[in-house]
Amino acid sequence: MTGLVLALVALLAVLVLSVMIGSTTIAPSVVWDALFHPSADIDQFAIRDYRLPRTIVGLVVGAALGVAGALIQALTRNPLADPGILGLHAGASFAVTVAVGLLGVRDIAGYMWFAFAGALIVTLMVLALGATRQGQSPTVMVLAGVCVGAVLRGAGSALELTNPDAFDAMRSWNAGSIVGRPLDLVWPILPFLAVALILAVAVAGPLNAMAMGDDLAVAQGVRLARTRVLAIIALTLLVGGATAIAGPIGFAGLMVPHVARWIVGPHQRWIFAYSVVLAPILLLASDILGRIIMHPSEIPVGIVTAFVGAPVLIALVRRKKASGL
Repeated sequence: MTGLVLALVALLAVLVLSVMIGSTTIAPSVVWDALFHPSADIDQFAIRDYRLPRTIVGLVVGAALGVAGALIQALTRNPLADPGILGLHAGASFAVTVAVGLLGVRDIAGYMWFAFAGALIVTLMVLALGATRQGQSPTVMVLAGVCVGAVLRGAGSALELTNPDAFDAMRSWNAGSIVGRPLDLVWPILPFLAVALILAVAVAGPLNAMAMGDDLAVAQGVRLARTRVLAIIALTLLVGGATAIAGPIGFAGLMVPHVARWIVGPHQRWIFAYSVVLAPILLLASDILGRIIMHPSEIPVGIVTAFVGAPVLIALVRRKKASGL
């Protein structure tokens, strides 16, 4: 419990820094006035209209990706599973690309359904391709996810080349970014993310039992099919919703659940609780770093998390035993 309190304090600090730091650094007193004593001051305008929505988007997307990573690792019993590595981001992104480029959908209330569908289809494909007579194979699932993701990213790029004008506005979205995302993009997806979090908590107990093997889980009264269906629904909503808002942001769902397991062990409810807090810290800290290292330009947060996450993935692969599930 102490660790969770410290994580919440760290999250609060990162939230404040995210609002303060940008092309110019704004004093905490100005941030306070912008929130509680609004005026027409230009710095307050920048906080209320740009930096605060950006920070809230990072908080929501980070929490969704963190829980999605923890959920998919528990569901597949694969410590290397991640929505990006298994191709879920690519599926959601490709579906949005089709919606925007071929069907002319421009409103998030329209293309979020395509993001959900893309994430769901790829999830089912990877689970099916990873199935063996001995059960799900973590190695085969990773390979299947990488292959499916590569094909969909290539197809999406080809589609974008056929109509570059339609995709100019999506360039930063494709890189994974929380810049310029108004809160109007977040509100339609929040109910779906809330449902997904409830479902994740509901299947946490059965997933703990399933970690010991399907036979032992059945002996403890776990309904395997029901648990997997609910977990897949939650995973679809989390990945599809996060991708619809900010584009494909990889590796956040890989790193954070490992950190959570190092702190609390294999109990899924605590892992989910820590992931909800730690993933936004990672995402917002990466976003802040992206604003600083190429000032006055910025690096999209999806690129920063890739630079951080790739070495972590290599380290996990080289370990004889990744964090226990």
